[in-house]
Amino acid sequence: MEYFLIIISAIFVNNIVLSQFLGICPFLGVSNKLSTATGMSAAVCFVITLSTIVTYLLNKYLLDPYGLTFLQTIAFILVIAALVQTVEIVLKKTSPSLYQALGIYLPLITTNCAVLGVAITVVTKQFTFGDPAHMLNLGEAAVYAFATAVGYGVAMIIFSGIREHLALNDVPKPFRGIPIALVTASILAMAFMGFSGLV
Repeated sequence: MEYFLIIISAIFVNNIVLSQFLGICPFLGVSNKLSTATGMSAAVCFVITLSTIVTYLLNKYLLDPYGLTFLQTIAFILVIAALVQTVEIVLKKTSPSLYQALGIYLPLITTNCAVLGVAITVVTKQFTFGDPAHMLNLGEAAVYAFATAVGYGVAMIIFSGIREHLALNDVPKPFRGIPIALVTASILAMAFMGFSGLV
């Protein structure tokens, strides 16, 4: 039951983009086309899940036992940067078209605050599932990271679909581009607020 609550909470109730406002730059920058948004979502999903597992283990077995938690942020950033470079190399070899489509946005995953935000949240936040001091174990951390990344992908894919339709409509000149995208994102965030109270 706890895993189900974690998944529903991470995807819908506490969506990383629409509720916590992390990862806005790629959310606005890559959402012009549905294909690019889907590729970016998959890459972010992989990086968030893998980096959260690695940073969780790093924190539990190295930083916490030796009193090095003050190095948490810099260590997590280094792990995330290394993983993004790995994803970039793999994409370049396996899917050159997706690599070309993502272009400059692939290195943005390194500076995507959603990736670092999830990694830090997992090791510092106390999740209450009946026990007010319940810290996530490795399995729950991996599920939370994956569900958060899926929530990021769901929000990005819905948003990019709406933006593709908006490109075909006659939007007033002052609202074209980023202004209408921000209005759309705010309406989408209000729609996701309807899920609050589920968990």
